[in-house]
Amino acid sequence: MRSMLLVAAFGMAGCATVPDGEKVAEDPLQSYNRSMYAFNDTLDHYVMKPVAKGYRWVLPDFMRTGVTNFFSNISDLGTTVNDLLQGKGGQGAADGGRFLLNSTLGILGLFDVATPVGLERHREDFGQTLAVWGWDSSAYFVLPLLGPSTLRDSLGLVGDYPWTPYPYMHTTLTKQLEVGTVDVVNTRSNLLAATNVLDTAALDPYAFVRDAYLQKRRNLIYDGHPPPLPDDE
Repeated sequence: MRSMLLVAAFGMAGCATVPDGEKVAEDPLQSYNRSMYAFNDTLDHYVMKPVAKGYRWVLPDFMRTGVTNFFSNISDLGTTVNDLLQGKGGQGAADGGRFLLNSTLGILGLFDVATPVGLERHREDFGQTLAVWGWDSSAYFVLPLLGPSTLRDSLGLVGDYPWTPYPYMHTTLTKQLEVGTVDVVNTRSNLLAATNVLDTAALDPYAFVRDAYLQKRRNLIYDGHPPPLPDDE
């Protein structure tokens, strides 16, 4: 299905036009990106959002929290690896301790017992690592199904894959897809309120999402203290 969506999405890209006055240096692929955004948005409107609403209706809060904690705990392993790749030894030790604590006392991460004892969650991924290594600027790129990214961060997904459970799940592809689907639906459920704000507040939802994503990524790369942009100076 993923390959079919890719073919359909790239087929749509040829029909796109960039609105006048909307050219942005960080978005040289805007014609394609707007088409892919429209494709993802349509899929989300008719499939993902209704499924996420049903998921919230069926599962009580404590079960959804457990699912969120489980997948967040897995991401803490990747964060620990990227901490070390970025030379953040102290933070890597803390994040590794967080992963071990939640994986044991937290029963495979279903319960977050690390935060109350002072081990706060960080977020580091291989896209950020590539930025620390020197690839600090990259073109905005909208991925099929996955949404906003950059060329650098898209490549970073490949580097993060070994720190997900999927390469080590000795089960059928169907079971792996089921686990991945739960992760996606749970994440979409957690974002329902945010998308409601987007629908009512943004005059150009595409530009709003793009700018918010790029700003958030820059903030993460510089650990909350990004240097001023040339325009700001």
